[in-house]
Amino acid sequence: MNRLSQFSAFCATLMILSGCSTMTDMVESNLPEPHAGRPSIVVSLRAQEAYLYRGGHRTASSRISSGREGYRTPVGRFQVIRKDEDHRSSVYGDYVDDSGRVVKANVDSRRDPKPSHSHFVGSPMPYFLEFSPGYGLHQGYLPGVPASHGCIRMPYWKARQFYNAAHLGTVVIIKP
Repeated sequence: MNRLSQFSAFCATLMILSGCSTMTDMVESNLPEPHAGRPSIVVSLRAQEAYLYRGGHRTASSRISSGREGYRTPVGRFQVIRKDEDHRSSVYGDYVDDSGRVVKANVDSRRDPKPSHSHFVGSPMPYFLEFSPGYGLHQGYLPGVPASHGCIRMPYWKARQFYNAAHLGTVVIIKP
């Protein structure tokens, strides 16, 4: 048995024993791509899932959390317009003091007044793939329902996999 087969068998055993989706995400997202070709991303808001395609073949899928009521994720055909591995929100985050302590949490910097002696720190959005101004796919919390301000949140390993596969111009289709 070659090393890849041994590693795959070991990981499959771990997944069966642990039943942990994080372990599954980590293993699946680090396996070699089975298909070549141009990447594309399809998101189903109804199913709360994202799919990565290469040359027309689905090579990965991920559960997601899209925009909640009042902050809907846009629907349509888009392209990746920016990639930022260490992105932070310019709108949503916390007001913190000079020592880094949170003074006011979960703020909208456009609406919530800044307390004195504090500054804004945007929420982290690792592996950000912007597909429309202010909207993107990125790593984030997944409560099992639409809960974001319009972005598409993904588990860490899947966000990293989609980020590494995509490039500027990659097609992103968001379906209702």
